[in-house]
Amino acid sequence: MKRAVMQLETLTCPSCIKKVEGALSKVDGVEQATVLFNASKAKVDFDDSRVSAEQLKQTVENLGYEVLAVKTTEG
Repeated sequence: MKRAVMQLETLTCPSCIKKVEGALSKVDGVEQATVLFNASKAKVDFDDSRVSAEQLKQTVENLGYEVLAVKTTEG
């Protein structure tokens, strides 16, 4: 299991949290997705044999949010 922490640019309201968390949670291989509104970060625990950090980034960007950076660590 790995964890991706994504720094997000364009979270403007609390409903953005639900939108991003919901989309990430539906990705095959994601165990848990949490968005921290005040920090503009998404933390995602995922199985890297089923999904990549790049695919998670693309999921967020497809919603219209900019991902400034992604840091991946063993979880």
